Amino acid sequence: RNRGMRTRLGCLSHKSDSYNDFTAILPDKPNRALKRLSTEEATRWADSFDVLLSHKYGLAAFRAFLKTEFSEENLEFWLACEDFKKTRSAAKLASKAQRIFEEFIDVQAPREVNIDFQTRELTRRNMQEPSLSCFDQAQGKVHSLMEKDSYPRFLRSKIYTDLL
Repeated sequence: RNRGMRTRLGCLSHKSDSYNDFTAILPDKPNRALKRLSTEEATRWADSFDVLLSHKYGLAAFRAFLKTEFSEENLEFWLACEDFKKTRSAAKLASKAQRIFEEFIDVQAPREVNIDFQTRELTRRNMQEPSLSCFDQAQGKVHSLMEKDSYPRFLRSKIYTDLL
């Protein structure tokens, strides 16, 4: 079973389409990673979007898919918010919040996420007194967008179906 998975993943890295180096998405050394990823695990990613996000190889595969669609900023923002919520230092909170805002939320941000005006303005107001929840609404909107839009396309993508 593992040998079959290694073969399928190995073949992906030799194909010449939009994801020509699948091994780049794997979080650690490819040989060890391939031995650990089973078809059953990859199949479980279809159970729910949150199952996919909670699995490190699922997250890596989804990131690779989003790169082919030029929309990886959504996932990067969601991950930045998850990391931000773990901030325990009050001193670091404001600077981390500012960095996330400038990178993903502000108009013309280098990796601007697609959120509505009201959410952007609410987040801007939240930045006046940053807290661990200041990005919650924006993060929720981006999560919902990925779940309803990108995730179903990922499940139909060649990247995912070749793993099964």
